[in-house]
Amino acid sequence: MKSILSFVVAAVLAFTIFSCSKTEVDSIDPNGTGGLTLEFDNYVGGTNMALGTAQYKNTAGESFTVTTFNYFVSNIELTKEDGTVVKVPNSYYLVREADPKSLNVALTGIPQANYAKVAFTIGVDSLKSQAPVTERTGALDTGSYGTDNMYWSWNSGYIFMKLEGISPASTISGKAFQYHIGGYGGGFQGAARTANNLRKITLSLGSTSAKVRAATTPTVHLIVDAAKALGGTNTISFATTPTVHSPALAKPIVDNYVNMFVVDHVHND
Repeated sequence: MKSILSFVVAAVLAFTIFSCSKTEVDSIDPNGTGGLTLEFDNYVGGTNMALGTAQYKNTAGESFTVTTFNYFVSNIELTKEDGTVVKVPNSYYLVREADPKSLNVALTGIPQANYAKVAFTIGVDSLKSQAPVTERTGALDTGSYGTDNMYWSWNSGYIFMKLEGISPASTISGKAFQYHIGGYGGGFQGAARTANNLRKITLSLGSTSAKVRAATTPTVHLIVDAAKALGGTNTISFATTPTVHSPALAKPIVDNYVNMFVVDHVHND
């Protein structure tokens, strides 16, 4: 009898502790903040991207290898379950497949809430693109990328996405292909205005919201399929279009890559 009573007491205590702990975790402080991480997981079709080694095929049936895959993510917005939009200030990040640290974008100072959507721009907006160089630091530092340079010094503009590689179908030297996508709709030193290739991506988090709390930093896991930049709305052939370096010629790829991003799942732990 004594053992049964002890078991009951222990069970009640455990339930009480669990309930209190759960309440603390789920409790939203209306004046509190927390963090949220965006994890960018780059793929080609149904395969995790491997630079320089793996062989893939585009929708034109041409085989290829990826050597460089970079893109800017900026002006991040989070939408609460009640529809309130929270804009993350000064949010500019360069995601590089060659740099594993860049694949996880850690946001801080996020108001505590349950978030149902995430939105961001692919590229760098016109105001920041034309801001004084002293205001363009971190990911926007125009001299910090070495061989992965993401800035056109000849046109004073950021490259929003860079996709490079090798394909037997290519007709240029070394069988290379190079897609450098930019253009924010502005001009430079009296030059004609470029095409506006900025695109905003808005994604639902699905049935699992991101619960930002003082003790909980959720991770939103995004799959980014580079193959969709080469096919979908428009089929890009390495044989006929091995390079794109001009904003005026980039629209077919831009119309494709807006569909590269999907939310795979959300971790709330």
